[in-house]
Amino acid sequence: MIIGVGIDVVDVGRFMATIERVPALRDRLFTPDERELPPASLAARFAAKEAIAKALGAPAGMSWQDATVRRTVGAQPVVEVTGTVAARADELGVARFHLSISHDAGIASAVAIAEGDPA
Repeated sequence: MIIGVGIDVVDVGRFMATIERVPALRDRLFTPDERELPPASLAARFAAKEAIAKALGAPAGMSWQDATVRRTVGAQPVVEVTGTVAARADELGVARFHLSISHDAGIASAVAIAEGDPA
């Protein structure tokens, strides 16, 4: 059962200009494992976190640090949630996330589907 769907698109150059202008954002938005990714991948992770938030109804108070997007070569990305994001997912009955990430021509995008188990 689909509980929520989210999508986000990020202009990589504009996003990185913001990160350079406000360096503290890198630490606020990304977990230590994500922070050193190349610009397009970093922007794609941001888009993924935005898409996840939207799939959860974008409630106030969720921490960016409570969602980590991991990529394994040859497999789809995996979302690990903790803290505030996990609490919201549990509240809605989310059992798993499906995530698609892409970046090309200066644009990063992500789609997230929050899925629950059938009642």
